[in-house]
Amino acid sequence: MDAWLARVAVSELPELRSFAAGIEKDKDAVQAGLTWAINNGIVEGHVTKLKLIKRQMYGKAGFALLRQCALHAL
Repeated sequence: MDAWLARVAVSELPELRSFAAGIEKDKDAVQAGLTWAINNGIVEGHVTKLKLIKRQMYGKAGFALLRQCALHAL
């Protein structure tokens, strides 16, 4: 990653340099996200699915029906 960041720093693409600058600011977190075997991707996927179901049901029913739809979807 360090070699890539160094190459991007001298590139002529301002968008890519801006992206690399953002990575450089939080380099430790990015490095951990790329190397650790653990992550919260599955949890985030379930949260996204539940939010989608909730938005689709807006104003139609209460918690009981939302619960049934969520359990059926999972």
